[in-house]
Amino acid sequence: QVQLVESGGGLVQAGGSLRLSCAASGRIFRINVMGWYRQAPGKQRELVAIIGSGSSTNYADSVKGRFTISRDNARAVYLQMNSLKPEDTAVYYCTVVAANIDYWGQGTQVTVSS
Repeated sequence: QVQLVESGGGLVQAGGSLRLSCAASGRIFRINVMGWYRQAPGKQRELVAIIGSGSSTNYADSVKGRFTISRDNARAVYLQMNSLKPEDTAVYYCTVVAANIDYWGQGTQVTVSS
């Protein structure tokens, strides 16, 4: 079955960097958009970054200039996070939209200490 496996989360100091990875497996067709969302305690899940099939990207204003999303041809998506801030602390979820179906990973915890 379809599975998204995330990795790269962890605990870092403010100003540090992390790189999140998400690999998709199973029968996934017509991948249109890949991206990352996050959910912090007491807050709604929010879009962090998305990337389309033509490598066009969109970022939340709060991460623009610090985070970079990328993808490869093997159904993987990455999020390079630099200059991390405590407010970036959240569970980060990988998402893949394929054939009008939205798939989600289990989430990976990112904690930024001050």
